[in-house]
Amino acid sequence: MLDPMGEFDLIRRYFKRPATRSPLGVGDDCALLAPAPGLQLAVSSDMLVEGRHFLSTVDPARLGHKALAVNLSDLAACGARPLAFTLALALPAVDEDWLEGFSRGLFALAEAHDCELVGGDTTRGPLNICITVFGEVPPGAAALRSGARAGDDLWISGTLGDARLALEVFRGTLALPAAAFELARRRMETPTPRVALGLALRGIATAALDVSDGLVGDLRHILEASAVGATLDADAAVARVALGAPDLAPDLGIDILRLCALSGGDDYELLFTAPAAARAAVERAGREAATPVARIGRIDAEAGLRIVDAAGAPVAQRFTAFDHFA
Repeated sequence: MLDPMGEFDLIRRYFKRPATRSPLGVGDDCALLAPAPGLQLAVSSDMLVEGRHFLSTVDPARLGHKALAVNLSDLAACGARPLAFTLALALPAVDEDWLEGFSRGLFALAEAHDCELVGGDTTRGPLNICITVFGEVPPGAAALRSGARAGDDLWISGTLGDARLALEVFRGTLALPAAAFELARRRMETPTPRVALGLALRGIATAALDVSDGLVGDLRHILEASAVGATLDADAAVARVALGAPDLAPDLGIDILRLCALSGGDDYELLFTAPAAARAAVERAGREAATPVARIGRIDAEAGLRIVDAAGAPVAQRFTAFDHFA
């Protein structure tokens, strides 16, 4: 039992909402959930641990947003429409101000995507947030990591690297103007799940995933699953770093920008492939979803990843991906 408020009082006050997709709602031993007739369930789980995935100083409303956003991003990568989610929450103590902010940020994003909370668990312990999200997708319509083919274009949504820039400011390894830092921090703490784009890319994208651990590392997952290689234009990726704009961060060098764009992580943008003949369709999908998209490379028959600059020359800088156990 959590003090001074009981566990079930906490749930009723901050997390109990009417649910239409689960006839039981929150509060029974199991939630009952079924997709629309003829559709498949898409399921994903993500855990956020204080000190590992977020700082203790993060605004709780932003943390509530991010906790759900990283899960919705997985649905977006598969082209699935959100349905519902469960929340498992470990708290060191009951802090009602924190709970109010966290639940407000969580439900604001949930309501924006018509995604209902249908169950979960609470306990005392180090701050830990685990969400499992459920979506629906037509059979055979999910974009998987294994569908890339030689000759496909390599695309990215939105911007890259801004969250990594914010992290480096927190680490004290670089400085940014106040306005630029706030923009980067918002990108780190409140990422935008590209659900609308994922839906618009159904039948167009051949493979997809969301960039959570860094562009280069996550791209390798597609290459391995699809048994292909790729050529990645590092400068095209750098052009997606919003804070590379001269009016925001004039002193950032190309090595820092490449590091952030290619190894940054926490971007939660969609990295996807599509046939070269589908370029107009991809751009149309981006406009329909109000999300910018850009080509940053191509898929090759030859195994391995080749990183080049705008002139096609190899880039010597090494890029790694985030690994929880490295």
